[in-house]
Amino acid sequence: MKRWIPFLKSDPHVAVVRLQGAIATSGRALSDRGLSDAIEKAFSSKPKAVALEISSPGGSPVQSSLIAARIRRLADEKDIPVFAFVEDVAASGGYWLAVSADEILVDPGSIVGSIGVISAGFGLTGTLDKVGAERRVYTAGKSKSMLDPFQPEKPADVKRLKSLLEDLHEVFKSHVASRRAGKLDDSQDLFTGEIWVGQKGIDVGLADGIGHLVPTMKDRFGDKIKFRRYGQKRPFLARFGAQIVDDAVGGIEERAAYARFGL
Repeated sequence: MKRWIPFLKSDPHVAVVRLQGAIATSGRALSDRGLSDAIEKAFSSKPKAVALEISSPGGSPVQSSLIAARIRRLADEKDIPVFAFVEDVAASGGYWLAVSADEILVDPGSIVGSIGVISAGFGLTGTLDKVGAERRVYTAGKSKSMLDPFQPEKPADVKRLKSLLEDLHEVFKSHVASRRAGKLDDSQDLFTGEIWVGQKGIDVGLADGIGHLVPTMKDRFGDKIKFRRYGQKRPFLARFGAQIVDDAVGGIEERAAYARFGL
């Protein structure tokens, strides 16, 4: 109760924001819109620090950038230190979130890295012919049907896609290099999409040390430090089962994303 009474001093606390799952705009995935309230409230609670609990295989580069930018903006505005605690994995977009912190701590078994960009899909050429169906597509603009999965791959489309991926990769590399300036191992290329585990991630400068949330925060701020937790809320209709199918599909995609890292 005393946190609500103006003349009583609240116990010092760390605000904990959980960032678990794939990053996307749909369903149960992490998104800037879904996390905005939690992040804003965490920084507005006047904490000693904000701790990010991260377990994410990545996803949308734009959503990763928006979430990370929101964290950095609030951290700088309110002069609050941010710590990232990596659990199973902070890869690709998940690592993008991790570098929004001032310090990255990992478990000896945590996976970090995968600083790259990927695009995956299926080629369904001939599928409609087998079932006697005909697909009709009309466009205005020669690139509107780029990479149509029902048509044979076109070298020009693949070249264009690779150019887009390279552009995104440059944005990712620049972000990591800026946030981890002076910490990265310059003797090797850390931006190939490679991943590192625990101490090896620390050795190449992608993380700062081994550490778990509660003991680390108590060591930094004293044994009396409290923890207040914030996380992404599920969409209103999802609580009543209205998004069961969407969540099921999202769960399969998320499971596949984690499986890339043997998790």
